[in-house]
Amino acid sequence: MLRRAFWIALGIGAGAAGAIMTMRFARRQARKVAPATLAREARGGIMDIAKLFSEAIEEGKAAMRETEDELSRD
Repeated sequence: MLRRAFWIALGIGAGAAGAIMTMRFARRQARKVAPATLAREARGGIMDIAKLFSEAIEEGKAAMRETEDELSRD
């Protein structure tokens, strides 16, 4: 009888621990895919692309000026 009570208590404890860990995991995953989080990540990605694009334009303008200077010297 004592052995049966031990195993029942152990099973209930393991089940409760598993349920708590599963709920915590599910909450974390839900926060990761929340609309606010996704929007913040997308905005960050768009800002990175915009920065790269403006840097590329500036680099192109600098190369164009160098080429014009070389052509005007000749």
